[in-house]
Order: sequence, then C-alpha cells, then structure tokens
Amino acid sequence: MKKEYFTPLLLIMVSYGIYVLYAPFWMSIIVASLLAISTHHIQMGFLHLTGSRFWASTLSTLLLGILFFAPLGYFLFHISVMMQNLDPAIMSTMESKFRLWLEHLPPSLSRLEAKIEASLIKFDTTAFSQNIIAYASEIGSFAMSFLSGTLFILIFYFIAHYYGRDIFEFFKRSAHFPQQESTLIMFEMRSSMSVVFYSILATAVFEGALFGIAVGYMGYNGLLFGIMYGFASLIPVVGGVIMWLPFALFELSLGHTHNALFITLYTIIIISVIADTFVKPVIIKIINQRLIKPQEKINELIIFFAIIAGLATFGFWGMIIGPAITVLFLTLMKITEAQSEEISH
Repeated sequence: MKKEYFTPLLLIMVSYGIYVLYAPFWMSIIVASLLAISTHHIQMGFLHLTGSRFWASTLSTLLLGILFFAPLGYFLFHISVMMQNLDPAIMSTMESKFRLWLEHLPPSLSRLEAKIEASLIKFDTTAFSQNIIAYASEIGSFAMSFLSGTLFILIFYFIAHYYGRDIFEFFKRSAHFPQQESTLIMFEMRSSMSVVFYSILATAVFEGALFGIAVGYMGYNGLLFGIMYGFASLIPVVGGVIMWLPFALFELSLGHTHNALFITLYTIIIISVIADTFVKPVIIKIINQRLIKPQEKINELIIFFAIIAGLATFGFWGMIIGPAITVLFLTLMKITEAQSEEISH
C-alpha cells in the first residue's frame, strides 16, 4: 500500500468507528447544532451583555430549556397523570350521547349514520377503559425517554455554542473547504434557520395563548391545553382541528352546547382566520426584517413544505431538520452554479 493512501484509509475506518460509537446521540447532536445555529442572535446578545462565551452559552441553554423544553415536560407529565385519573364512566357517557344523536340526525346527514355507527362499534369503550393505565404508563415512559433525550440536546446545545466556532474552523481547515463557500453556507443556514425557529416559536406561543385563554375561561387547565394547542399548531392544516374538535365533542357529550359552539367558533374565527391568516404573516415579516436582509428573503412556500416533509420523515424534530436540509441543498446548488459560471468564463 502506498504511503499517501494509508492515512485517508485509516481516517475512513476511524470515522466509521466514530459513527457507530455515537450512533445513539446523532439525532440529539444534529438537533442541538441546528438549534444553536438558529439562536445565534440570542447567543451574540448574551455575549455582548456578559463578555464571556461561557456565560453566554449557559444563559442561552437556560433560556432554551425554559421556553422550549419545560413546557413539553409539563405537558407530558400532566397528560400521563390525567390518563391515570380518567374516569371510565366518561367514555361510556360520551358513547351513549353519540348513539342518542344518531337517532335524531336530520335527513341530510342520514348517510353518515352508518359510518358513525361503524366507528362506535370499532371503538370498544370497555377495553379502552381497562387499558387506560397501560396507555398512561406508555405515555409516562415516553415522557421519561423524551426528557432524557432533552437533557442530551441541552448538553450538546451548550457545547455547540461554547465550542461551535472552534469546531467549525477545525473541520474547515481539515477538509480544506474554501473560505468564501464555507462563509456562505454558514450565513445562509444561520439566517434561514433563525427565521424558521423564531417563526415556529412565536406562532406556537401566540396561538397557544389564545386557545389557553379560551379553555381557561371554560374551567379547564388553560396552561396545559394552551401548550398542547401550541405544539399542535405546528402541524399544518389539521393541527388546530385535533385540539378544538375533541373539546367541542366532549362539551356536547356533557350537554354544554353553548360551550361547544363557543370553542368551535372562537378557534375557527379568532385563531384560524384572524391569528393564523392575518397576524401570523405579520409576525413572520417582522422576524424576517429583523434577522435577514431584504435581498436575501426566504421563499416561505419552500420552508412550509420543508417543515411538512420534515415532520413526516423525522417526527417532531423534523420541523427543524427539514428546513435545514432544504436550505443546505439550495445553498450548495447556489455554490455549484457560481463555480460553473467561473469555469465557463
């Protein structure tokens, strides 16, 4: 074997060993790195305030944990407790109410009677009630797994902020990556991911707060269901429906027709139409103007589909990974196009 081939071959073998060694943590490392890129402006603000990279990274990590991961932990914990304390009689009451409605459906909806009846037959309330504890245990174990994963994300997030620049410069030198191309990639990723992250966070908080106020007025835990709606709103098109529809049906089963009508109209008109259609674009526009230059605006349709594809492929964290992959691809295409033009000239 020639001497010049030995080191590259050894590097490939060791790189594979590194991949296998850190396989359980790659998702956490990738998510933490992308979150660090997305919140670069916050890190720079803390760095300017404290003058210390360590304290800036610490404050950024604490802020992310409080604003993003603490609500998720609160949500998972309370859902598990609610499942364990759920009264099985409620399910039987709801089924009885639905069957009573089927007997009084208007003629125009009579064609739906067979489908609803079939759905009620498939849904065994007795079996569901018996398995509630099992479901609650599964949610509890998922919550513990999620929180442990969250801890690793926060650790890698701190490392990404504290050592990120040094790591990036090291890999850039090792790979002999051109300065101009590496700067362009980092700038595009930082600008695009910041807009995506802050838009997602602002929308979830805003719409979740609106829903939480409404259900809190109805006597429910406004904080819990506000958090649930906030994360559900991240799912395009149907996100809000999976929250307000069960509320409306539950209130109807209790005979609270006015509450069911209120939550339905409030969510559709105030949140879906006014907040999502008119207020949300204004929020995104403000974020775009504050974070990136006008001539470098992101195509919002591309980001929209990137979020959908990311959620479908990678699950919850796909809303961060999907846009990142898309932006990186477009940036590399832009670099390739520029290099081709230089060669042709």
